[in-house]
Amino acid sequence: MPGIGDPRREVIAMISLNGQRTLITGGSRGIGRAAAILFARAGSDVAINFNRNEKAALEVKEDVESLGRRCLVRKADLSRRDDAVALASAVADAWGGVDTLVNNHGIWTYLEMGRGDLESWKETVNVNLDGVFYLTDAIVPMMKARKTGCIINVGSTAGIRGEALHSHYAATKGALNALTKSWCAELAPFGIRVNCVAPGWVDTDMSAESFADPAFRESVRQSIPLKRIPSAEDIAGPILFLASPLARHITGAIINVNGGAVLSG
Repeated sequence: MPGIGDPRREVIAMISLNGQRTLITGGSRGIGRAAAILFARAGSDVAINFNRNEKAALEVKEDVESLGRRCLVRKADLSRRDDAVALASAVADAWGGVDTLVNNHGIWTYLEMGRGDLESWKETVNVNLDGVFYLTDAIVPMMKARKTGCIINVGSTAGIRGEALHSHYAATKGALNALTKSWCAELAPFGIRVNCVAPGWVDTDMSAESFADPAFRESVRQSIPLKRIPSAEDIAGPILFLASPLARHITGAIINVNGGAVLSG
């Protein structure tokens, strides 16, 4: 059983998404996986996509269904518009629409300026930025028709402060901040809220290669005022909050979840 202070217990007590339908991209691992399970605990049915790891996606499906919620899993490369539209259509056909869209998918690779690495630049922009646009553009009409909806983009502190050797990643995450604010103003008349959660370092497989060096991991921990590297669940919690009725008057916000490492606002 969850103990005192366990976020799972607090979710059950404070937040109910019963009857809701949530689409979480990149839901087979890391933050997406943690969010899928947390949303299911709060009562929402959950749809996720995967690009390569079907086994991991099906494990998430088992976890969600063990909590008594429906889970839809679909393979989709969101850098391709046809795949994004097909994913949106699959959820609409199965469940009649989407109440919350969490744009969580993304890649993090290296790019050194001056080397002409156009392939890394284009791949990152296509996945991290184009994919968000394609899917959101396909989901918004469903939300407009119902005059309600919630869109949550998962950004990064890199989009606020920049990041050497990852300028392409930082550029896409900075663009998500701009999209969040722009969509907030555009979609508010339709009852659609748009917000962004911006994590710093998170202990997931995306950062596993960097954290394989114990000295580097410790230097990251020491750089965070709270002196801890967050888990994926630490990021999933604020995502769930933004989707809940507790956040009904919050839109256009960029919420930094980084232990105080980057301060803005």
